Amino acid sequence: MQKGKLYGVSVGPGDPELMTCKAVRIIKEADVIALPHAKKEACVAYQIAGQAVPQIQDKECLLIPMPMTKDQKRLEQSHREGAEKIAACLEQGKSVALLTLGDVSVYSTCWYLYRLVKEAGWEGELISGVPSFCAAAARLDRALVSGSQELHVLPASYQIQEGLKLPGVKVLMKAGKQVDSVKQMILEQKLAACGVQRCGMEGEKLYRNAEEIEEDAGYYSLFFVE
Repeated sequence: MQKGKLYGVSVGPGDPELMTCKAVRIIKEADVIALPHAKKEACVAYQIAGQAVPQIQDKECLLIPMPMTKDQKRLEQSHREGAEKIAACLEQGKSVALLTLGDVSVYSTCWYLYRLVKEAGWEGELISGVPSFCAAAARLDRALVSGSQELHVLPASYQIQEGLKLPGVKVLMKAGKQVDSVKQMILEQKLAACGVQRCGMEGEKLYRNAEEIEEDAGYYSLFFVE
């Protein structure tokens, strides 16, 4: 029996029209849709994909709960368990589309599972998508970078004090509960900033300067700092 194949599928930042034709095709053809979430209806990646591919509702769904924690042991355990669930489907000869927000290569949970599955000897393929910071720049009607400007992408929930000193444009992603402290650092250093909350999704909000950034901007917020 031919074994299955894993696809890491990027669904873009929020607007289903930003999903690639290839992502749509892979989702339509896949036997199983894998979600890094405990509940299908609550998974944002699933909600986005469902708008572009209504047939997804009729497909077998594999739920892989992922804890929102920085505890490395808990994360590694959840990744191992998730990879084992995917491998069990592949062993049955099923193709699996593992959905992820934005692009699979940029701070995605999908990558950790995909890597473990590939290391175990299974076939896989990454399907690229529109990164959130590219979509956010377009929504703000600005260039992400131009000329000789440098671009730095920083995970804002970690230590970013030194990162803010870098030249060029700094993209602050996944601020989470640290939004208020990030805002204060930007204001204290008198840096120019703008951003987008829930880019391409319901409840989208644009921030034209640091003063406008709300303390509860949330996980799906992204900021540009110069």
